[in-house]
Amino acid sequence: MGNSQILLTDAPVDNGGLGEAYSPTDLVAAGLASCMMTILGLRAAKRGIKIQKMEALAEKKMSPQPRRIGGVSVELTVALLGGDEEDRKWLHQEALRCPVALSLHPDLDQDVRIVFV
Repeated sequence: MGNSQILLTDAPVDNGGLGEAYSPTDLVAAGLASCMMTILGLRAAKRGIKIQKMEALAEKKMSPQPRRIGGVSVELTVALLGGDEEDRKWLHQEALRCPVALSLHPDLDQDVRIVFV
């Protein structure tokens, strides 16, 4: 592997870790948000819409027994240059169909909010 990256993870304190780095479950929420952002960028470019800025807030909620991710919430704020309401609806639907969203178990609650400004 020519271009390697290092990603540190740690378990949360309540699960026996030190809580000093992102947990693998945190990365699931971040992966969902970043996948949606990537798809939004690609799809907007296809329609000649410029994304001036994008920000994401992602959070996972754990379920106790069995310990697993019970829900993920993602809030994206997207500043667009161009496009109309129909484009925004289409972009929203495209983001919901990103590969990570489609790969997560259907029982996992995905609460996604996209705000176009």
